[in-house]
Amino acid sequence: MDTARTDREGWIDAARPRAGMPPPRRRFRTGWARLRPVVGLGLLAVLIGYAVLTPWLADFDPRITDYPAGLTGPSAEHLFGTDPAGRDLLVRSAAGLRVTLLVATVCAIVSTVIGTLVGALSGIAGGVVDQAVMRLVDTVNAVPHLLLGIVIVALYGGGLPAVIISITLTHWTSVARIVRAEVLSLRDREFVDAAISGGASRWRVVRRHLLPAVVPQAALAAVLMLPHAVWHETTLSFLGLGLAPHEASIGILLDEAREATMLGGWWALVFPSALLVVATLSVAAGGAAWRDRLTPRRRTELAL
Repeated sequence: MDTARTDREGWIDAARPRAGMPPPRRRFRTGWARLRPVVGLGLLAVLIGYAVLTPWLADFDPRITDYPAGLTGPSAEHLFGTDPAGRDLLVRSAAGLRVTLLVATVCAIVSTVIGTLVGALSGIAGGVVDQAVMRLVDTVNAVPHLLLGIVIVALYGGGLPAVIISITLTHWTSVARIVRAEVLSLRDREFVDAAISGGASRWRVVRRHLLPAVVPQAALAAVLMLPHAVWHETTLSFLGLGLAPHEASIGILLDEAREATMLGGWWALVFPSALLVVATLSVAAGGAAWRDRLTPRRRTELAL
């Protein structure tokens, strides 16, 4: 009897968390928060290498058709199989991913530059200028981005430049709000008052104090905008408003996968979709880790 009680108490003591040790769930959150940027950046590096190198190293042209080899399943010759036109999906998916990432990166950078300039102008000028800029931001945000993007692409006649313009003109508003809020919080700081009291001009204060302080937040906004831009470009291409049908894009591949899936070619849908999801999650993981580093309070909460 005493032996059974001792064994039971020993088992309870072993299962009880030791003093000073965080619970397993909290340890997992802390460990994943530290590992997340490494995993995200590693996957993103692999995807970029795949997108850049595969079209140059492969023996297949992603635009040349071979109808007798259409809808060939994954094999040693075609790792991702072929589409209904007989084009190698490994090469075509890499070319499409390259176009999608390039368009998303360009749109994120241009949108960030526009949003930073507009937000800084609004926060520095104040008054009527600030109110007019914020009303413009509210107007753009009131219209769904996808609907406004479709209208812009239709006005420009379609094509890659139209897609870039549409995504850029619909995504700068979030950056403008972030930069404006940061400028408003910095404008009343003591170091800004000291610089003005010391005879510094408004341009010098903006150039030496305000802009360097908002650059990290603007860069973070650009990184977090990348997944949204990727999905926006994919949607426009899927709807037939992006590149020409014979060109490669993740959205075009998903559009072509509808026919292939109905004919039994599941690989035409699975591999491009997997690339899209992995690319989005890897960029989002890296951006979230960067955000945690820039936000000390959030980093402290994750460590608790």
